[in-house]
Amino acid sequence: MTILNRNAVREALKVYFIMGSPNCMDQPTHVLREAIEGGITLFQFREKGTAALTGDKKIELAKELQKICREYQIPFIINDDIELAIALHADGVHIGQEDEPIEEVRKKIGFDKIIGVSVHSFDEAISALKGGADYFGIGPVFPTTTKADAKPSNGTKLIEELRARGLGIPIVGIGGITAENAGSVMRAGADGVSVITAISHAESVIEAAKNLSNSVIESI
Repeated sequence: MTILNRNAVREALKVYFIMGSPNCMDQPTHVLREAIEGGITLFQFREKGTAALTGDKKIELAKELQKICREYQIPFIINDDIELAIALHADGVHIGQEDEPIEEVRKKIGFDKIIGVSVHSFDEAISALKGGADYFGIGPVFPTTTKADAKPSNGTKLIEELRARGLGIPIVGIGGITAENAGSVMRAGADGVSVITAISHAESVIEAAKNLSNSVIESI
């Protein structure tokens, strides 16, 4: 599945699930299937952290998760690993400010793939936009413990600023988001919310995804 236009990207960002094996309480393939059943609209494979898989094991898991996404027509994005994304013909990649320049990433993956960029300021947003970003990931909106190197949370301030300054690019909020606070992120101007443990660590993955989806839909 390939997304080529901004409106399609905007729709796909609504309930954006990020996961790798270190984030799961159950088998990653089982967690992903349940999250899809609950209503996620996009999946990002992020294999980082303590006990993260590497080499052939990482590739094998990526293939299994991608197969599930294709089965359900869910876009499959890979975090940072450009070479893996190219090898698997993933639907796109998500990169941070410490990764290689977006212009170089675009040259490598082509113009028919999605590139998401994490931005933390107006200047970073403009740079990413000029480089060809398809969407911004903004956060952490709320405090989070999932990323050891996470920046301090800044609420919805940057989302509001970008919208106030006329940027219409799709935006997804990330960091400490739950079904209870997702509505405030959407009302600030985001097109969707992105979560990891709010779904992957939930007692019921299906219910957690449903609740998050309902919160997003109700705030639109």
